[in-house]
Amino acid sequence: MRLRLAVAEDLIAIVTLLYDDVNGRLREDPSEPLDPGYIAAFETIDSDPNQQLVVAEQDGAVVGTMQLSFLPGIGFRGAWRGQIESVRVASTLRGQGLGAQMIGWAIERFRERGCAMVQLTSKLDRSDAHRFYERLGWTKSHAGFKRSL
Repeated sequence: MRLRLAVAEDLIAIVTLLYDDVNGRLREDPSEPLDPGYIAAFETIDSDPNQQLVVAEQDGAVVGTMQLSFLPGIGFRGAWRGQIESVRVASTLRGQGLGAQMIGWAIERFRERGCAMVQLTSKLDRSDAHRFYERLGWTKSHAGFKRSL
């Protein structure tokens, strides 16, 4: 598996991976042509040095994705944080260690940029994902809140 920054040509595969999830089916649409919102979001992420949209490739196919955000902060003496979002591995390849490789790769990128900590969120109903993160040494340290606008 090879991890790299996403390019525009990866966008359909990325949206398909996001859709390939019980929650994603309720909010994503991989049909072509892609919703212009996906394209605008990709362009915004791609142009921001503190955002990275990453894909995992295996045998020339995109089989995983995640978004990394580098967040400056005043707290913790001005420490930067790494934020991991939208981690997905193709459902047919789950359980083979690809997700662990992706998370390890992400942590190294955050270390390289001087982040003092890394964080992520996961919907409460994703118990398999929670077990996965706990196996990798993550702890449930905070309660998260969201509000739709």
